[in-house]
Amino acid sequence: MNTMEKLDIKNKADIDTSLPLISIIGRPNAGKSTLFNRLIGKRRAITDPTPGVTRDPIPERWLLGNNAVTLVDSGGVKLDKEGIDFAVTDKSLSLLSESDAIIFLMDCTEVTAEDMMLVEELRPYTDKVVLAVNKVDDPKRDDLVWNFFSYGYQRVVGISAAHGTGIEELEDTLLGMLQLERTEDIPEEPDTIKIAILGKPNTGKSTLMNLLTGRDISIVSPIAGTTRDVMRGTFVYKGTEYTVLDTAGIRRKSKVEEDVEYYSVNRAIKTIEDADVVLLMVDIIEGITEQDKKIADLIVRRGKGVIIVLNKTDLLRGIPNEIDAIKDRVRFLFPVLSFAPLMPISALKGIDIGKLLDMVWSVWKQLTKRVDTSALNAALKEWTKDNEPPRGSAGHYKVLYGTQVSAAPVRFLFFVNRVHAFPESYISYLKNMIRKDFGFTYIPVEISLRERRRNPSLNDNGPSKTEAKIKSVMKASEGSGKKKAKGTAKKPGGKARMGKARERAETIVRNSNQKRRAGKK
Repeated sequence: MNTMEKLDIKNKADIDTSLPLISIIGRPNAGKSTLFNRLIGKRRAITDPTPGVTRDPIPERWLLGNNAVTLVDSGGVKLDKEGIDFAVTDKSLSLLSESDAIIFLMDCTEVTAEDMMLVEELRPYTDKVVLAVNKVDDPKRDDLVWNFFSYGYQRVVGISAAHGTGIEELEDTLLGMLQLERTEDIPEEPDTIKIAILGKPNTGKSTLMNLLTGRDISIVSPIAGTTRDVMRGTFVYKGTEYTVLDTAGIRRKSKVEEDVEYYSVNRAIKTIEDADVVLLMVDIIEGITEQDKKIADLIVRRGKGVIIVLNKTDLLRGIPNEIDAIKDRVRFLFPVLSFAPLMPISALKGIDIGKLLDMVWSVWKQLTKRVDTSALNAALKEWTKDNEPPRGSAGHYKVLYGTQVSAAPVRFLFFVNRVHAFPESYISYLKNMIRKDFGFTYIPVEISLRERRRNPSLNDNGPSKTEAKIKSVMKASEGSGKKKAKGTAKKPGGKARMGKARERAETIVRNSNQKRRAGKK
């Protein structure tokens, strides 16, 4: 049995310890997620007027004056807690001691009991706090900012996260706190393999996320829909850095009742675009569902690597060949992912996690592989020799040559004599041969066809080449004499003159050809 303790994993979680950490702390609806999105320059966190939308801390690499830092959006801290609010509040407050700088966000229009609780919670961290007074959306509200100096923080900045007012002053304040300066040099993004964890709710996505990163990044709860934003964490396995993305469970549209969860699901689907390899989590007891098939179709269409993770093996009854029977059933019900590896694991018990990560590496290597064009066409010659394309109503189809046009996703382009009604069965044959001969066994392979358009001159024989020479001689003769009047052919005797000119040109070309042939003898 493989467990995390035996794996060569260095947990980096969501925080790169080599980068300064900046946390945004505040009560629900203070505008934390709006500020977070404003600073990083993209809509990463879900913004909604519903209190408590953000639950898990959301980290993002942020360039503060072109200095790489980690910015974290936290869940809203509540005074009156119930259910999941305890976990959200505890996780948000746990960021305080780890942060190098804290943005304490308050609303200029209202101070609540939760704000006052945070004022006291932040007392021990005063030296690294900047109080950002939000929603200063109107010049009439500027004077309200002065009231917030009474809370004893030396750095107070009035901002509007929604409109961008005061953001530059906030950034300058943070640069001063972290003893950084603005620079023109943009640091490079670190190389990392991105893994997205997708699947229905309660299949163990967050449990696997926390296991891999070594921290409780995602709040684990039996309540469906607990994870809403896309959570990120990093870890190093066998010398390679991985970024893992935990997403909201994707449920059927009829089950998605809250607007917030609707946006969460859309965000999860967009995560497929950001990932290299997708782990499609399936409850091994429940088995494949129609929703899993829809997710798989999205993954394949985007050309991403995918591994079907059969989670919760610890719940199996121990019947001989039980896992093999489950795999066979999955293959039967899941033909769209016939190429995808099947990996049984237990995220809760840490069983076979090493095998899963080794497979992620193998899939990623195939995704980034490129085939030399000459090697592809040499193989194509053998494939078409062993199995010729079928004949259509207009004759045999032919595959002339091909090339790989991209990696990650892996796409090939083949030039054929006719695209119309080209047999799908032969395209499938080419895909299978590419997988078999070039080692693309675990990933989706896309093939596009293009009809080769021949230059008309390539099909010209002797007489048509002669015609080109005749016209050339006529044009040269025309230029050496008097300037030809416009509409010569339409004037009396014009056609006769053009006919004689053509006869002279034909004689010149004929004599030239005869001399050339005589010279060859």
